[in-house]
Amino acid sequence: MVKPQRPGANKGNKKGPTKGTGGLGRKALEGRGPTPKAEDRAWHPAGKRKAAAERYAASGGKGRPGGSRPGSGGGSNRAPKAKAGDDTENVTGRNSVLEALRAKIPATAFYIAQRVEMDDRVKEMLAIATNRGIPVMEVTRPELDRMAGFDGVHQGVAIKVPPYEYAHPQDLLEQVIDRGEVPLFVALDGITDPRNLGAIIRSTAAFGGHGIILPQRRSAGVNSAAWKTSAGAVARTPVALATNLTTQLKEFKKQGVFVLGLDGDGDVSLPELQLADRPVVIVVGSEGKGLSRLVSETCDQIVSIPISAATESLNAGIATSVALYQVASLRAAKK
Repeated sequence: MVKPQRPGANKGNKKGPTKGTGGLGRKALEGRGPTPKAEDRAWHPAGKRKAAAERYAASGGKGRPGGSRPGSGGGSNRAPKAKAGDDTENVTGRNSVLEALRAKIPATAFYIAQRVEMDDRVKEMLAIATNRGIPVMEVTRPELDRMAGFDGVHQGVAIKVPPYEYAHPQDLLEQVIDRGEVPLFVALDGITDPRNLGAIIRSTAAFGGHGIILPQRRSAGVNSAAWKTSAGAVARTPVALATNLTTQLKEFKKQGVFVLGLDGDGDVSLPELQLADRPVVIVVGSEGKGLSRLVSETCDQIVSIPISAATESLNAGIATSVALYQVASLRAAKK
């Protein structure tokens, strides 16, 4: 008597041996010769590095020699992917919306409140949206309230924009060098509040910084809150993602960029900073934990901002503003 099988039980049926190709595919590989070296293939990352090194040598050593990008495992030329969960954002507020439209951010819709007060900024927004063929939609203020979020202030206008496209840190450095400028970057180590990020982007733009570098993990991203706090500076100040911040900083050091960490217990006081006129990246840690150990060990100098003993510490955004102002002032004085 055969026992009935339990539902879902393996019946034990096995396939018999399967036939191979019998070598039929072998002919397809014959007659093509040896595979070219990676550096001889123009489309391969190694080939691009070789070409970049040749351009560097031909230019007499100006710019950056070719090399693999940090954290790419030997050569991806693609920027890190956007942070997980990124989606279409609603940018609100007159300054933020106007700056985004001026910068030709690919907005997909422009929202304006019914019976909104028409000032010069609103008129310019409407003109830009009309000229670029962006749909203009008149909505109620409660609808804009919903789009702006819990603590958002929309001032009667909003635009819908695609997810932010992050740059690659190496690209930012190359662009600054190609323009003949002295690099000034800000790197964030553990800043998770997008409003702090927005404030730092705004300060970076105000004091002549060339861009922001974020780690791909444990960091705030460019979202609607960052857009709003930056007052539109996101539209003109690039933000790059580093797969690994420590690795990226070490790569910058190899290329002549000095890494300065901000910390209350720094060994150099900001007014005594001697590296302001050099290529610099200022690293800012979180308010609670400060700089991480690995990042701190990577810094060329740890710089402190002298403050009153009655004040325990400065907000990350304010500390960044003070440091950028000092660097900008020292650079201006040496011109």
